[in-house]
Amino acid sequence: MGINQFIDKYALALSMVIGAVGFQSFRHLTPALPPLIGLMLFFTFCKVNPLDLRLHRWHWLVLLTQLMLTVVVYYGSLTLCKHCGAGTDDTAIISEGLMICFLMPTATAAPIIAGKLGGSIQNLTTFTLLSNIATAIVVPAFFPLVHTEGHLSFWAEMWIILRRVAPLLLLPFLAAWALRLAYDGWQRHQGSDKRFVLARTWAQVPFYLWAGTLIILMGDITYSLLHADFSWWTLAVLMVGSLLACLMQYYFGRWIGYHFPAPSKGKEYEDIVINPAAVPTTMAGVSRITAGQSFGQKNTTLGIWMCQAFLNPLSAIAPAAYIIWQNAFNSAQLYRAASVKENT
Repeated sequence: MGINQFIDKYALALSMVIGAVGFQSFRHLTPALPPLIGLMLFFTFCKVNPLDLRLHRWHWLVLLTQLMLTVVVYYGSLTLCKHCGAGTDDTAIISEGLMICFLMPTATAAPIIAGKLGGSIQNLTTFTLLSNIATAIVVPAFFPLVHTEGHLSFWAEMWIILRRVAPLLLLPFLAAWALRLAYDGWQRHQGSDKRFVLARTWAQVPFYLWAGTLIILMGDITYSLLHADFSWWTLAVLMVGSLLACLMQYYFGRWIGYHFPAPSKGKEYEDIVINPAAVPTTMAGVSRITAGQSFGQKNTTLGIWMCQAFLNPLSAIAPAAYIIWQNAFNSAQLYRAASVKENT
């Protein structure tokens, strides 16, 4: 087995184990998470020219379903917890935690994993951009309604959240586009027709950055679970709820992609196919994988940060548990795809 195949099969699982075992050391690296999020987004947006991005029906359907489920799950879990007699703190932790499982934007490493599985890197990168822009708009408007501080007005709290979330999500996109425009402009000035293309050696950087951030996140999660003061009933609800949220979003995404496929994969950012053995033969199959990863694979790093920064900090247990479920699911998918490639 080559090193690339080994990484494809076991990288995410190893990151989770390393982070959990060495949590005492890795948990101190959590201040590095926002820069790492920005760096992952930057490399993701460098892969494609924004002028080449094309929105398809499944993009809008997945985004609309995501936002609707966010509202329904929050108010539904809030009502259910109150009827079950849960305490105020437990109700807030559960409702906010399950809500964030749906609100989190698509992971920056999702295009790479989709490519390995036979999905469209171009179409998923388009949705990653759309998802992060939508999050930057929705979060500042919705969070003040979810978690009020009492001494701040709605607009004041909205502005605080906006100025912390929007730059983190939008600046990497603007930086990547500025780099592309500057490079293309310089080449034209030199009389060359060369255009900016991210080198293949850098193409999978978001995947490796995600594996690194996963180590830090698992260290912080393990420490929180061992030292946080919460009821085991609340922990069980968040663990089971995040699992159901993960499976539900992968299922809905695949269903939408299969029934409303994109007409083409789009202009991919590299000439070679990452995993030829895994590529489906129809666009319905391609869109099924692409939309499934778009909906189900979440930027849990950002989700945990938003919980700790703007909501009840213990609600971060839900997106933390989501890390385990989505990476177990992705590891199984990557293992199967790599095994298929080995046998061809």
